[in-house]
Amino acid sequence: MVESQTWWTLQRKFHHLVISAEVLRELSDPAHPNRELALRMTAGMSLLPIIERAEMLAQMLVREKAMPGPESAGDAIHLAVATVHGVEFLLTWNQKHLAKVNKVRHLQAICSKAGYTAPIIAMPDQFWADEESGT
Repeated sequence: MVESQTWWTLQRKFHHLVISAEVLRELSDPAHPNRELALRMTAGMSLLPIIERAEMLAQMLVREKAMPGPESAGDAIHLAVATVHGVEFLLTWNQKHLAKVNKVRHLQAICSKAGYTAPIIAMPDQFWADEESGT
C-alpha cells in the first residue's frame, strides 16, 4: 500500500485537486482523527469558497431530503460547493450520505432542477493513477 502522503503527491501530477472551506473547517477540528496528516495533504489545493449560490443549493438538498442537515455544514454544503463551482468529480469516503448508489439519481435531479450538473461522486481509490501510465 502506498503511504498516504506519497499517494497525494502522486495524484497531484494527474489531477487538479480542490477543496472547500467546509472541508478545511472539518479537518481543523482538534478532535478530527489524523488531523495533522489530513491538513498536510490539503496544502496547496485550490480553495473553493462557500458562496451564496452554494448555500441556496445546500438548503434545497436538505429540503428535498437528498442530504441530511444541517444545510450550512457537512455533506449538504460539500456537495453544493462542488456543484456550483462545476467540479467534475467529488471524492469522498462517506458511503452513508454521499457515495451511495441509490442517491445518485435523486441528487442529479435536484441539482438539475436548480440549473446545475451534479458532480460524479466517487471513492478516492477509483482515481488512483499509477506513475508510469497516468491512468
